Amino acid sequence: RDPIAKRMQFTDIDDIEPTVKVLNNTFASGKTKSKQWRFQQLRQLLLLMDERFDDIVGALHADLGRNLFTSGNEFNMIKGNIHDALENFDTWAGKQKKPVPILHQPGSAYTIREPLGTVLIISPWNYPIQLTLDPLVAAIAGGNTVAIKPSEISPHTSILLSEIIPLYMDNDAIKVIQGAVEETTELLRLKWDHIFFTGSSFVGKIVMRAAANHLTPVTLELGGKSPAYVDENVNLSVAAKRITWGKFMNTGQTCIAPDYILVHKSQQEELVQLIKNAIDEFYGNPYESNDYERVVNENHMGRLQGLLEGQTPIDEPVIIPDERYMSPILILNPDPDSKLMQEEIFGPILPIITVDNHDQAIEFINSRPKPLALYCFSKTTSICNDFVDRTSSGAALINDCVSHPAIHTLPFGGVGNSGMGAYHGIYGFNTFTHEKPVLFRSTLLDPSIRYPPYTDQKLSLLKKVFNLHIPKNLIRFVAIPAVAALGYGVNAYFEFYKFGGEE
Repeated sequence: RDPIAKRMQFTDIDDIEPTVKVLNNTFASGKTKSKQWRFQQLRQLLLLMDERFDDIVGALHADLGRNLFTSGNEFNMIKGNIHDALENFDTWAGKQKKPVPILHQPGSAYTIREPLGTVLIISPWNYPIQLTLDPLVAAIAGGNTVAIKPSEISPHTSILLSEIIPLYMDNDAIKVIQGAVEETTELLRLKWDHIFFTGSSFVGKIVMRAAANHLTPVTLELGGKSPAYVDENVNLSVAAKRITWGKFMNTGQTCIAPDYILVHKSQQEELVQLIKNAIDEFYGNPYESNDYERVVNENHMGRLQGLLEGQTPIDEPVIIPDERYMSPILILNPDPDSKLMQEEIFGPILPIITVDNHDQAIEFINSRPKPLALYCFSKTTSICNDFVDRTSSGAALINDCVSHPAIHTLPFGGVGNSGMGAYHGIYGFNTFTHEKPVLFRSTLLDPSIRYPPYTDQKLSLLKKVFNLHIPKNLIRFVAIPAVAALGYGVNAYFEFYKFGGEE
């Protein structure tokens, strides 16, 4: 392994709090709120990606054996989100007019999106560029200052980010903090206006507990065991190829990779063979393929080998721990209570479980924590709808898998154990902003009916006013004159009776 991991310079613990104070001060100055600043930073991020493409691809390959195609897809997704933010910023950030009820006329109301403040992004090692820069795009578009904590488990990429971000981005508003557990613990000790975390459920709970000390809102992008169901009425060849592609890209180290397959008993034997054929078609000998990546480090190799204990793979696997290589492994009908079926696999091991029908598959899925994604392969619309309607998951895909994060008009996020909150496109912008309601009222009218003492006459009149109903499309034409007349009438009424009905 490249010794760069040993050369990685962690941020000094004593420097972390002063660094965060710089970010706080920058936000307090109002600098990041302007559209000009946000656009400048987003364009600088585009420039960074264009000019440092080769460096980033090299770092990803060093950390994960990442192939050029997958790296290119990551770049396209990030750049797509940047262009989306630039093109739609005025709509996202603009005033959204809201109707005002008749009792509050004359007046006007709207909502605006305001930045949260100083935010923390803790990114993972499996897609260390995309899952760092995608939330960064949303945080910048939202007008925040940002601290980035990349993963020490992908050292080449983390070191590169710490070197190039200061060269392109505003150093007073965007900082990279390097470190591991101790440094992250110090970051979580501090107060933030939002924490965006991508990683395991175990660490997600730690982040949430720390955030609770400051009542800091969190977005948790976690994972879980995402199932794929293969029906009896299905294009089996397409299903096998798409599942194989989604499972074994990045050697299974994808949070939304199909974790296991539930297959109708009539299709099990043929599906296994088609998946084996797809592996051979995609990779040939995976060990020699430039398109088959590597497990991130020796620790994760050991974890994956532990999941295989007591299991019987369909074919003899090839495992070379020193080279972080594990071949694609298929396991038929493992014990549902085994470690393999209880923990998120996050590697190139694919359990295949036979079911009698789709109802049994849904029952199996619902007996387990809610997954980040669910995949249903079927030609029967009612069965597809059953999986959408009768299960809960971060996302549901029909006859495809893993492709939904590339669609920036869709939110990406989990539910239950698989996470909370969402991002991409406007959903990311909304995550890193607060929707503030604003109400303007006129002082020309100030009916005394709103103020004590609340006499029987006032209550009687209020009941009549509350029963008024004006169609929404007529409010703008009748509300102000109606309220003006009502206001003058109410004032005259109570002036005449001196609030108590006395003559």
